[in-house]
Amino acid sequence: MAELSDRMRERVQSHLRGIEPYDPNFTLTKINLSANENTYPLPSGVRERVDAALAATPLNRYPDPMSNSLRDELARRHGVARENICVGNGGDELLFNLLFAFGGCGRTMLTCTPAFSEYQFFADLTQTSVLDIPRDPVTFEVDAARVLDAASSCDVVVLTSPNNPTGNLIDPALTREVCRACPGVVLLDEAYMEFADASASALGLLDECSNLVVLRTLSKAFGAAGIRCGYVVAASDIIDAFAAIRQIYSVNVLTQAAALEMVKQRERFSSTVATICSERDRMYAALSEDPRVTVRSSAANFLLVRMANASTVRRRLRDEFSILVRDFSAVAGLEGCLRITVGTPQENDAVLAALDSLLREE
Repeated sequence: MAELSDRMRERVQSHLRGIEPYDPNFTLTKINLSANENTYPLPSGVRERVDAALAATPLNRYPDPMSNSLRDELARRHGVARENICVGNGGDELLFNLLFAFGGCGRTMLTCTPAFSEYQFFADLTQTSVLDIPRDPVTFEVDAARVLDAASSCDVVVLTSPNNPTGNLIDPALTREVCRACPGVVLLDEAYMEFADASASALGLLDECSNLVVLRTLSKAFGAAGIRCGYVVAASDIIDAFAAIRQIYSVNVLTQAAALEMVKQRERFSSTVATICSERDRMYAALSEDPRVTVRSSAANFLLVRMANASTVRRRLRDEFSILVRDFSAVAGLEGCLRITVGTPQENDAVLAALDSLLREE
C-alpha cells in the first residue's frame, strides 16, 4: 500500500508519520486460502433466512446504536446478560477500541509474538507502548513465567487463543493467573475458538475474572467475513467503557439483520465447522509425512507450514496454479513460513498437489 506523501507527513500527528497500514497482500485467484476465511457456503436454509431478513430491513433509519437484538441473542448463546456484550464493526474495531479506552500515552500493552499484526498497529495508532514477550521459536508456546511477571506492570494484556498465525491455544488456567496478575484489562482474542475444543475457551472465567475481555467474531466459523461483525464478552462496567467511546452507528442495519439470523441458526453451522476441522487434520497428516516441510498442529482453521524458499513457492502457487496463501517469511520468528487456510476438500487437494509439484523443483 502507498506510503503517506510528504505533504501528508507534515500534517498528520507526529506519531502517525511512519505508520504502515495493514496489507493483506491480496491478489485475485481461483483459490484464495490466504485470509483464514470460511470458504464454505452458508448451511442450507440459512442464506434464505438472511436474505429475507435483509429484504425486510428498512434502509432509511439509523441502526440501533448498540445492536440490542443481536446482543440479546449473543447473550443467550453464551449464557450471559445483554449488559455483558458489545457488538462492533468486526473484531478489529473492538481491538482498536480496547486500546483507545485502556491504552494510550504512558500505558503499556503486553503481547506475545508472532501474533496478529493489528495488535501492534492499533497500539501505534493509540500511542500505547508495547511489551513483547516472544513465543518459543520452535513450539510457539507463550513463556508463562515471563508473561505472569510482566503482566503485573501492564495496563493491557492481549493474548490469542487459538493464536494467529501459529494455531496455539492458551490454557484457561494461565488466563486466570494473568487476570489475577494484571492490574488492567486482559483480552483473549478467540476469533478461531469454534474450531477448537470448547473447554479451551476463557468464557468460563468471566464470573471470577472481572478484568477479562473475550473477543469473538462471525467472520470465521460463521462464514460471514463480508458483513464485518464481532463482539466482546466482559463485565458490565467494561462493556460500559466500550459503549462510551465507540463510534456511533458503527454496525449498520444490514449487518445487524444478517448477524442476528446467523446467530439464531448457529446450530446449523456445526457440521461445516466439523468438516473444516476434519480437513485441517487431514492436511496436517499429509504435510507431516512430507520431509520437505515442517507443519505446526493447529486448533484453528489454518496451518503454518515452514519450507525452503517459501516466498518463491507462494509466488509460484499464485502465478502458476492461481492459489493464494499467506507468506509470513518476513516476520521475525516465522522465516520460511506460509500460512494456509483450510478450505473445501477440493481446494485442499489442489494446494497439496501444487505444493508437491513445486517442492520437487525447489
